[in-house]
Order: sequence, then C-alpha cells, then structure tokens
Amino acid sequence: MANGIIIIDKPAGWTSMDVCAKLRGMFREKRVGHAGTLDPMATGVLPVFIGRATRAVEFAADSDKEYITGLKLGVVTNTQDTTGEVLEERPADVSGERLRQVLEGFTGDIEQVPPMYSAIKINGKKLYELARKGKEVERKPRPVTIHALELEGWPDAGEDFTLRVVCSKGTYVRTLCHDVGQALGCGGCMSSLRRVKAAGFTLADSVTLEAVQAAVDRGEGESLLLPVDALFAGLPVLVLKTAAAEKKIRNGAALTACALPDGDYRVYGADRTFLALGRVVGKTLTTIKNFFEV
Repeated sequence: MANGIIIIDKPAGWTSMDVCAKLRGMFREKRVGHAGTLDPMATGVLPVFIGRATRAVEFAADSDKEYITGLKLGVVTNTQDTTGEVLEERPADVSGERLRQVLEGFTGDIEQVPPMYSAIKINGKKLYELARKGKEVERKPRPVTIHALELEGWPDAGEDFTLRVVCSKGTYVRTLCHDVGQALGCGGCMSSLRRVKAAGFTLADSVTLEAVQAAVDRGEGESLLLPVDALFAGLPVLVLKTAAAEKKIRNGAALTACALPDGDYRVYGADRTFLALGRVVGKTLTTIKNFFEV
C-alpha cells in the first residue's frame, strides 16, 4: 500500500485534480490529495499526498509559495491572464526602472480582491461558475503578504516582463499582475506561471508524470515517494526513549517534557519510526497530529 509525498512538476493544461486522479490510478490508492491548487495554464511544483500521508495536507497548504511569472502589459482580460477574453488593449512601453518602482508598492502586506474566475464560494456558488454566466458579484479584499517581488533580469522598455514572486497562501499571482498593470496606467495580465517552490519543496524535488508512469511500469513507483516527515524537515527532532512514552503518544496522552523549549517537534519512536507532529508548551508535550500506522 502506497504512503508518502510525491512532488509533481505539473504540466500545462492539467488541473491539480487531474494530476491527483492520474496518480490515484497509478498507485491504486483512493486517498490522494494535493497542497496548493495550480490553474491549468500553470506548471511546476505540486506536492501530492498519497495514502496515510494525506493527513499532512493541511500543514502543507498554509506554506509560502515562490513563482516565476510572465507579466504582459497593455492587455486586460476577464480572467486576468492571457487565456481569457481581451477587455482592453492600451499602448505600453514601460521601462524596467519604472516597473521596479511600482513593484515596490506591492511588496509586504497588501490586500487583493479575488478574481471572478476563482474557486472561492460566495453564497454557496463558486465565483468562476457565476463568471461563466456573465455575472459579477462584489468581493471583499483579502489580506496577503508579498515577501519578495523582483524583476528578473533587466529588460529594455516594452510590455513583456518576467517577475519572481514569493508570497503567502491565498495570493493570486494573476491578480497581482492585473493590479500592477493598473498601477502603471496601461493595464496588464499574467502570461505564464511556474511555481518553483511550495511547502518547502522545489523543482529539484519534483518528477514528471511521465517519469512516475515509467517507474510504476517497472514496479518502482513507491521509490519516488518521500516519507511524510519530509514535510516537517525544518522542525527539531524528538526521539522517545522508552516504550511507555511511545505508548502514551500512540494513545493521544500528554507527556512531561521538562528539558525542551516550547515549540513544535517531529516525534519519533526509539526505532526512529515517525509517530507524530507534537507541540511543547509549558513543559508538556501534546500531539498535534499522529502519523503512525494503526
């Protein structure tokens, strides 16, 4: 039975759920989920959780993301990217220096109005379903954080630029492109999107669907799966030294942890089996989520 995390380099034209469906068939495992939806036009890092590892999806979804995106100035579309219907076209001959100045105003804590072509629900209806019917509803701005927003390279004046974006969960890069275009006065939209980092995983950790299929055909598919504790690699390790302590953790009981500072830990049994994500507060260790096999 397959259990673990696989980092897929999502191809263009696939939805994130298409990828999960494909892997569900490859690994013959019903429990498959992803962290951080990518639009069909986007490519890049898509962490997929298989089997018991799906218990960790909630921790991956809250992570920061990093993207390389194309910004096309002078064009406004109904989807805020180049796949949509063109609403406006204006002359654009923006210098790199001018663009860099505007980007500075979008760095840090900002607010975004979610695009109509998104899966956000208002009154039980997904926005993109309303948008496809030609309807538009009021959306409240949402706070997001842009940790870094950089112009890649230093192109001559023009309308096509490449940006590096490091941002918080919930950020719409296409809305960012649209808003930057509005701030420049010429309009803009997203022309490409490649996610290069999510949940601490990078493109270097990723594999293509073709590579996964080839491995599965050889009977080696599970060799591509990362252990679930790889998601928490940045946290300190706590190894339980006694069977009694391990039994308490397995039963969901708290443990005394006098020598440990407050914080989150990867909790392992004496045999180095990953048991749980734990939290120490006031010299007491409690379980946030367990990951052992019952």
